[in-house]
Amino acid sequence: MYHWFHIFPKNTGLSLYAWIVFCLLPFYFIIRSSTLYEIIVGVAMIMLFFTTYRLSFIKRGWTVYVALSIEMLISVGMTIYFGYVYFALFIAFFIGNLKSRAGFISLYVVHLSTTVIAFTIGSLLENEGFMAQLPFNVLSILGVILLPFTIYHRNRREELESQLKVANERISQLMVVEERQRIARDLHDTLGQKLSLIGLKSDLARKLLKVKPDLAEQELEDINQTSRTALREVREIVSDMRTARLKDEIGHVQALLASSNMTCEISGEGSFKHLPLLIEDVFCMCLKESVTNVVKHSDATTCTIQLENHPNEWRMIVKDDGVGLQHELPVRKKSGLIGMKERLEFVNGELDITSSQGTVLTFAIPRIIYQNEGEVL
Repeated sequence: MYHWFHIFPKNTGLSLYAWIVFCLLPFYFIIRSSTLYEIIVGVAMIMLFFTTYRLSFIKRGWTVYVALSIEMLISVGMTIYFGYVYFALFIAFFIGNLKSRAGFISLYVVHLSTTVIAFTIGSLLENEGFMAQLPFNVLSILGVILLPFTIYHRNRREELESQLKVANERISQLMVVEERQRIARDLHDTLGQKLSLIGLKSDLARKLLKVKPDLAEQELEDINQTSRTALREVREIVSDMRTARLKDEIGHVQALLASSNMTCEISGEGSFKHLPLLIEDVFCMCLKESVTNVVKHSDATTCTIQLENHPNEWRMIVKDDGVGLQHELPVRKKSGLIGMKERLEFVNGELDITSSQGTVLTFAIPRIIYQNEGEVL
């Protein structure tokens, strides 16, 4: 139900100005009356109608139906004696907003019946004002027939769409929670037992180091093998996780810069093949955030992205020819830089920022090499 101040219906096919005219026209029909008595009674009925119409929006329970009954009686009287049938449209709008299906059907039938009867009586009496507006009155009858159903079904659709939106948001939240729980279970099952074993064997090796060095060396070898097994299983878990792909992110960045009328220059794409998934995910997030800052804050015309694969590190450089960093950075940009630094710190990476005739962001992530296995993380 709308609030009381929504006297004028919304989204009914008629503009606000049309409803204002419907509110002012009854005064015109009343003033045209021949006697002062008719004018006084007519104005009193108009004021009573809008008073009860307002009460029908702010009240609940039986008072709503009492107010609606008074409105219907006034509408019938205005239709018969003054040829003004447009109050029926206000009532039709209100009926369409009822949530109770039984109440909607009952009031719809009563209102349509009374309106048709009043229209018929007005036609038989051949009221001058009524006959002058006969085409508009016929359209009003059609409005009384169609408007309640239009409003009723629109409200039901909006309610269902709102419920669907809430349900989708809830499902998304539950999916995130479920995914976190799954990852936690996998990590616990994978690492929990092995880390406990490593801890026990470390304590045992320390005790055997001076007493039985050979047994201590065997325990250390077991610790080494257990840690390698744990590392391999963690990699398998990470490989199953859905991570961002750098190739796709570069495509999104190119489209974003093109839509912002900026030239995009990219080099070294082939040097970032076979990146570990975690490293690739960090580079994707940093690239997205940095290019977003370029578009929003730099006023640049060109953005250059360089991907470099060095023996000891991976490096990504994002340059622009914009205004450079200001002394007072926007809050969003500050938080973006902090977020990128935090992501890089997670993988022991670094962010270097320089500002001269534009801004240069250099993202560097070291390569961790296990000499015994020849593996790169």
